[in-house]
Amino acid sequence: MAIIFNDEKQRSELQQRIAAELREKQASKSLNTDLRAPEYDNETSAYLKNTKSTTSLAWVWALIGVGAIGTIVAVIIAIN
Repeated sequence: MAIIFNDEKQRSELQQRIAAELREKQASKSLNTDLRAPEYDNETSAYLKNTKSTTSLAWVWALIGVGAIGTIVAVIIAIN
């Protein structure tokens, strides 16, 4: 069983004009878009107030954390 479609897709003059205007509007929008990333001011941003930048010794804290987790895992394994 098949469905027969009517291939006669005629648009009225008004529909053609509206479609052309919308295509033109979309094309002009896509050409005028500014895709730069937003810029943030660290001095005046309320989100970043009272925060400090990472020091050069951050890797030491990461190493201490990994060592602490390793020690806890070793103790759990030794107990069992």
